[in-house]
Amino acid sequence: MKHFFFGGVHPEGRKTLSNGGKLKAAPVPEEIVIPMSQHIGAVCTPLVKAGDSVGLGQKIGDGQGLCVPVHASVSGTVLAVEPRPHSNGTKVLSVVIRNDYEDTPAYALEPHTDPSGLSPEELVHIIREAGIAGMGGATFPTHVKAESGIGTVDTLIINACECEPYITADDILIQTAAEQILRGVNLYRQILHPEKSVIAVEDNKQEAISVLKKLLPDYPEIELRVLPTRYPQGAEKQLIFAVTGREVPFGKLPKDVGCAVFNAATTAAVYRAVYEGRPLTERIVTVTGEGVREPQNFCVRLGTALEYLVNASGGLTEDARKVICGGPMMGVAQENLSVPVIKGTNAVLCLTDRQKDEAEHPECIRCGKCISVCPMHLRPLDLFRYASEQAVDALEQSCIFDCIECGCCSYTCPGKLPLTESFREAKKVCKEAKAK
Repeated sequence: MKHFFFGGVHPEGRKTLSNGGKLKAAPVPEEIVIPMSQHIGAVCTPLVKAGDSVGLGQKIGDGQGLCVPVHASVSGTVLAVEPRPHSNGTKVLSVVIRNDYEDTPAYALEPHTDPSGLSPEELVHIIREAGIAGMGGATFPTHVKAESGIGTVDTLIINACECEPYITADDILIQTAAEQILRGVNLYRQILHPEKSVIAVEDNKQEAISVLKKLLPDYPEIELRVLPTRYPQGAEKQLIFAVTGREVPFGKLPKDVGCAVFNAATTAAVYRAVYEGRPLTERIVTVTGEGVREPQNFCVRLGTALEYLVNASGGLTEDARKVICGGPMMGVAQENLSVPVIKGTNAVLCLTDRQKDEAEHPECIRCGKCISVCPMHLRPLDLFRYASEQAVDALEQSCIFDCIECGCCSYTCPGKLPLTESFREAKKVCKEAKAK
């Protein structure tokens, strides 16, 4: 039975810009910048200082509580431990490494060619020590999500929808490393013991679907669910409804309805951590858009500057006007291309004036279109007014924190109001007010 979540939009995919070529290894720069914050939760404390030698995969930052460690993505010498620009628009304490181009390994994890004898607790520990956080963009610590689902989850969902326009990183990952994903699913199953395990893919990824169908007979416990293309189907709560028909209530988590959702790239990273003993030091990034000359997918070392990837893709076109870290709906525009690729960076999107979708004088015309497309059943036009007034109580009563910042309201608004951006800032205002 098909389930269709409320709201959503159908933006033009524009994925053909980058999904026609092969996955390439991005050139590794002379300087790597590893931020101590690449996940939701506590910022890591640096474990190295300027002048130290580090190896590839060495743990260089860690912390307590809701935190995952970070690792060196090259071997070399620590040049500095200092605040550096981050893709979130702030400066974040970072470890700067001069690459010696030797890639001398310093892995602390033990590879397990047969992990079947590992306990759930041991697997969770490996995932944590590998520094794995959600690679679909949310960057929630993976070990915490896995551990919290023990004994509560009956349905495991692997999110391979990649519903946002332009991005094809997960698509090429499935085409080139589907076996890693499937083995990673079985590792989750070993932790959670779900009754059902599903890989969800949207129907605009026919090559990836074909690869999975060839392999799945060897994995009878895993079901492939091909979903009609619709945005934001890759959002956790919307995907759960599309796959199971279960609705996650306001303020609740997927585990509260018996589900756990993990991104496809995250799942492959779990495989590499357990089977190969490799921490998370690289990921696939789509460099795309009409504003870059040679859109393509790269396997990128974490800490590589966005500018380096853009140059490796032929550079910006003459009419390029905006570079976004992420996709056009949920990504963040960058003013400084020296910011590094981090665990949640799935795309670098370069746009031109032809994609300009702004108004000189944005205005709400009370049409209600934003309400009809909000997948979280919110009232964006009211939230925008409260955000403009910084009315903290009204924002909280109107469930501002249930907004997933998917961008559907901004996309459909005929008045071109910066709705999503205002909600993102409104959440910061509310958090600051609570902290006082």
